[in-house]
Amino acid sequence: MKITICKSEHEFNVTAAWRIIAQMLEKPNAVIGLSTGQTTIDMHAIVSDIYRQYPFDVSRITLFNVDELTNLPREYAGSCYTMILNQLAGPLGIPEENFIMPPTMSDDFEREARFFEQQLTERGGADLQMLGLGMNGHIGINQPGTPFESETWVSPMDPDFEARVRRETQVPAETVLGGLTRGIRNIMHTRKLILIAKGAHKAEMVEKAIMGPVTTDIPASIVQMHPNCEILLDADAGALIAGRISS
Repeated sequence: MKITICKSEHEFNVTAAWRIIAQMLEKPNAVIGLSTGQTTIDMHAIVSDIYRQYPFDVSRITLFNVDELTNLPREYAGSCYTMILNQLAGPLGIPEENFIMPPTMSDDFEREARFFEQQLTERGGADLQMLGLGMNGHIGINQPGTPFESETWVSPMDPDFEARVRRETQVPAETVLGGLTRGIRNIMHTRKLILIAKGAHKAEMVEKAIMGPVTTDIPASIVQMHPNCEILLDADAGALIAGRISS
């Protein structure tokens, strides 16, 4: 497990962006998993800006997101499809058939989960997964307590996040919200993982996930067992572990 602590948020964003670009350049038909949220907005913007200035061939690159919200319109600004489309897939001109995302609405999400994984398998599996670290240690939408052997499924949302989504969408209370997420087993089968976190508010969870025991109470702790994983942090997120790792 490699740990990289950047000196600033800007350095973190640039470093993360180049990790994505490097995978695209190294393997022109790479299958790349992304994550959405405040941690990734700026890094995605840098990828798009570099591509705009120095175009390279992305015609065979496949992009997907590690998760997607369920029972909400795909047009919702907070849907993972819309965010990745606007932040990366659109600016890079990724062909529609190479942007693999499950639907946000379905009468059979178990079927959609299987089909999502089938599409990735048919393309040779995921080469790289940029993996955000949740405040409670979740990865994807695999909340604390999720078995490590979980396969792609529909997980409940974090209660605070669900409350925010309901405020933003005014979705009826009787509508069950969740997230179709790659299971922990599926995530761990990715050839390379990069767990990303920035900000002082993530420092305590970074320490628990990276330096603590491997436990389903903190799903992200499982990345300690991955044979090709990098932990990429800014200085604030890495503050509690900086003195405990070799340079």
